Amino acid sequence: MTPGRKKILAIDDEEDILEILQFNLSAEGFDVDTAISAEDALEMNLRQYDLFILDIMMGKISGFHLADRIRKEFNIQTPIIFLTARDTENDRITGFNLGADDYISKPFSVKELIARTRAVLRRVSHENDKTDTLSDEFIVNEEKKRVESEGAPLDLTKKEYEIFSLLLSNPGKIFPRNELLARIWGNDVIVTDRTVDVTIARIRKKMGDKGHMLKNKSGYGYYFDE
Repeated sequence: MTPGRKKILAIDDEEDILEILQFNLSAEGFDVDTAISAEDALEMNLRQYDLFILDIMMGKISGFHLADRIRKEFNIQTPIIFLTARDTENDRITGFNLGADDYISKPFSVKELIARTRAVLRRVSHENDKTDTLSDEFIVNEEKKRVESEGAPLDLTKKEYEIFSLLLSNPGKIFPRNELLARIWGNDVIVTDRTVDVTIARIRKKMGDKGHMLKNKSGYGYYFDE
């Protein structure tokens, strides 16, 4: 592997998918290893990778089960993208509850996969380095968990900060309410879609005249529009 290049492990039981991932991600400057099963992946040094791309439907050990072991048994917080033909609402919620960072359905666009890969790695890099995430209007201080606009803090609660930071770091990407619930609230409490609407409304109010930048695409979800 080349020093300084991000290292990706792709795990899928379809060899042609692995070939596509390895060829295209390598062409984009990533070092890519592959595993044909979760069992093979568990024989590898998983701590050396910067990103996992996991299929869900695999042999004896599913991608969900592998992700659960990565998080709980090995205590590895490396970002995970699920790449799978299973795309029901329950599947997506299960994936995010297991700590997934993104979820891409098969058949997939290679360009979209590369863009999402870069977005996940960029977001995690900001979090790990505790550097400021900048936009034209806002500064997000990851270390202090604080958002500033024109030098003044927005005074967001924990959940408000987590939603704002997620939307700001993925401009233009629409997040359905159920995905926000899974990512931000997880299984900690029983909440409803209305909880997301109320939280977004509070964030907009604290944003003042910039509140219009948090938008809702009717029937789809919320997104940040710069």
